[in-house]
Amino acid sequence: MSEMQFDVVFIGAGPGGYVGAIRAAQLGLKTAIIEKDKTFGGTCLNVGCIPSKALLESSEHYAAAQHELIKHGIEVEGVKLNLPTLLERKDKVVKDLTLGVSFLMKKNKITTFNGWARVVDAHQIEVTMANNIKPLITTQHIVIATGSAPIELPFLKFDEKKVVSSTGALSLSAVPKRMAIIGAGVIGLEMGSVWSRLGSEVTFLEFADKIGGTMDSTTMAQFQKILMKQGFKFLLKTKVTGAEIKDKEILLKYESQTDSSTSLAVDVVLVAVGRKPFTEKLGLTELGIELDKAGRILVNEHYQTPKYKNIYAIGDVIQGPMLAHKAEEEGVAVAEILAGQAGHVNYNTVPGVIYTWPEVASVGMTEEQLKEKNIPYNAGTFPFVANGRAKALGFTEGQVKVLAHQNTDKILGVHIVGPRASELIGEAVIAMEFGGSAEDLARSFHAHPTLSEVIREAALNVDKRARQM
Repeated sequence: MSEMQFDVVFIGAGPGGYVGAIRAAQLGLKTAIIEKDKTFGGTCLNVGCIPSKALLESSEHYAAAQHELIKHGIEVEGVKLNLPTLLERKDKVVKDLTLGVSFLMKKNKITTFNGWARVVDAHQIEVTMANNIKPLITTQHIVIATGSAPIELPFLKFDEKKVVSSTGALSLSAVPKRMAIIGAGVIGLEMGSVWSRLGSEVTFLEFADKIGGTMDSTTMAQFQKILMKQGFKFLLKTKVTGAEIKDKEILLKYESQTDSSTSLAVDVVLVAVGRKPFTEKLGLTELGIELDKAGRILVNEHYQTPKYKNIYAIGDVIQGPMLAHKAEEEGVAVAEILAGQAGHVNYNTVPGVIYTWPEVASVGMTEEQLKEKNIPYNAGTFPFVANGRAKALGFTEGQVKVLAHQNTDKILGVHIVGPRASELIGEAVIAMEFGGSAEDLARSFHAHPTLSEVIREAALNVDKRARQM
């Protein structure tokens, strides 16, 4: 295959890569994208964000049919779970969207390659494709957007049947009676919610003293109480030290400050202790591209590697939250920088969401961070129990917390646990993007009755003038 020349080549067709490639093509750059997997969309679309949300949605319907519809006067008898159909629906959602990404590549005249990429030098990439065909691509700029992979524990190797990563947890052939999840972060909580609703007894073993990673502590404490009502068991301050894998069960050994036991027998273990940057076989070490201790590519404020100003990196392979929407914005920023524009990402307004029920959503700083930085602030909270739409919806647990600067009233953070928090957080993101104050939120119209009124009341309560309680 003859040599091909491009203005920019993106390595990795996840959210960062394919969105960045589209923006680059829109700006008139001759663009190519390389993906090692058969379908585009990366982890997010194929084995992450999208399939997990499809399963969450299906499991919520199943739980509602069993426990909630009767409260609405809707009687359903003989509810049964058809797991193969549930999984088929998830697969169809993924297939439809991956086909959509492929269509967007064609629509924007982006040249695509399926194969393993190896950066030969600052301007050349070798792609190992099917039948060992190895075209050599020449480009002015290279953008590494290869994403991340699940972290594996040395004593719990993934077989994706009994010891599963987030990928295997999407396709279990049967509902396990007992399921252990190592790590009570976003992935663990979401997949635990799916299998708990479908019938599993779910136990979390978390090394930290709280769930939800770095999310706001008081919000997470309230969230944990809600989940415990749903039947989850949490072993915090717990270190898993070993495992004995048998034919019919797995015996986890652990040390815990919150539980007197030392072992737990389960049918399936989901290891959800985090993800690591995926930079294997790219040739980075040979080129002298620097990585940090976590394996992330070091870049400057313009996403350039220090040694090669024309080689960029975005998304999960660089510092920052491993979130699809963060990668997307970085991909757009790089494309605009290459086109001579002022590409920029505001990391103060990157939202984080846990898509359980209730959902959790957060943007900006937490109270712990504000205290650590000695930033004076006021906090306003408001519960969903006082909201008319939440009452009609049938779910009133949770609250909204608004954090604003004590002197300027500028919004510093918003934290929500409650129904449809993932949709509600957008209002806070926009307000913060424009440097808005709690007063701005408090004085803005919010349709009645809506869940968004809880955000307004929390903003009002920053100044202790909530009107609905």
